[in-house]
Amino acid sequence: MVALTSEKKDVLARAKSEGVKFVNLHFTDIHGMVKSVGIPIHRLEEALEKGVWFDGSSIQGFARIHESDMVLHPDPSTYRVLPWKSPERLTARLICDIYRPDGQPFAGDPRYILRRAVAKAEEMGFTYYCGPELEFFLLRKNGEQLRPAPHDVAGYFDFSPRDLAAAVRSDIVDALHALDIEVEMDHHEVATGQHEIDFRYADALQAADNAITFKYAVKAIAAAYDLYASFMPKPFFGRNGSGMHTHQSLFQDGSNAFYDPGDDYKLSKQAYGFIAGQLAHARALSAVVAPTVNSYKRLVPGYEAPVYICWARINRAALIRIPNYSPGREQSTRAELRFPDPSCNPYLAFAVMLMAGLDGISKGMVPPKPVEEDVYHFDDAKLVELSIGQLPGSLKEAIGELASDEVLMDALGKHTGPNFVEAKLAEWDEYRIQVTEWELERYLETH
Repeated sequence: MVALTSEKKDVLARAKSEGVKFVNLHFTDIHGMVKSVGIPIHRLEEALEKGVWFDGSSIQGFARIHESDMVLHPDPSTYRVLPWKSPERLTARLICDIYRPDGQPFAGDPRYILRRAVAKAEEMGFTYYCGPELEFFLLRKNGEQLRPAPHDVAGYFDFSPRDLAAAVRSDIVDALHALDIEVEMDHHEVATGQHEIDFRYADALQAADNAITFKYAVKAIAAAYDLYASFMPKPFFGRNGSGMHTHQSLFQDGSNAFYDPGDDYKLSKQAYGFIAGQLAHARALSAVVAPTVNSYKRLVPGYEAPVYICWARINRAALIRIPNYSPGREQSTRAELRFPDPSCNPYLAFAVMLMAGLDGISKGMVPPKPVEEDVYHFDDAKLVELSIGQLPGSLKEAIGELASDEVLMDALGKHTGPNFVEAKLAEWDEYRIQVTEWELERYLETH
């Protein structure tokens, strides 16, 4: 019998005092889909003490039938009461780490993969911080089927009675505060029906936990309004898609390791190495940070999504943007990676982003000169002259880049790397044999 830690005892005491009736134990598959095991409150002490067994063979990318037994160990620091549940069915949530029956961490657990990357950063003296900005659409249900039908007709940063989703966003913000996620800003985005709610910077593991919590909280509150919240990267043809721009920095001994007061851009040698590493691995990174067939409908010129592999300060067409330095805000020095989208698994995304950046630091990489002009107006000759590469044009192309990138495949691990590649190739194959409405309209009568 293993004695409960003080942190676990505190969770039990809080659950009792708050009148919790049920507990959801959460984890993600390799695609970032939240999986849940529900237990009644009287089983919480046993779950905290011994864990909860489950069948890993049912989760894509986890285990084969003959090695399916796995154990969920709740992380007591992630205890939250879900604010949208009624008092008579009050439910708490705990995010879990996944272990094998022999007590070893499961190498295919996305949370473990990020933990491992964070540990490598710590060996180099760094703590990795992230601030993801997840955009989403609020949609109406159209009969039995979901169709891209916007909920409002407002525009970017609009404050107007026409923004019918303002009340929905307010309730989402209230729910996030109840879940201990500190919201910094919420606003209408560029496209009709599109929104963004930004939450505070955190270390990478907490930021990933917050990202998955954010997604299902948004969906839960939207459903209360008979709406559907979608984090699909490009649900509308001809309109802006949804990104997950991610602000990043490394801290060392309590200070921002990206800051150097003597540099024109106020960036340190470590910052330049980190930027160079992410640029060098950008084509392979795209398979993990923009991991769906639909992601590459967003990554096209003309809709504010970056396509060209370059960096800048004021150029929002760049893959990596360095927000302007403000005196007194040295600790806020950061690099914004602009091509991730919210369909990614944040644990895997932050792990490969971190390892790409650390690879640049450890190898002393130096990025090319920043490009402050609008890259979308460059012709092919100008792109070649400036050695500006381009992101993959499809999921298939991105997966090919990932499979040949030793640094990122090592970051994903021997278990998840091949499983991720296999799953995404299967997704591509399923997509490529579909007959679309576009094909029927274009070819059915003319050929």
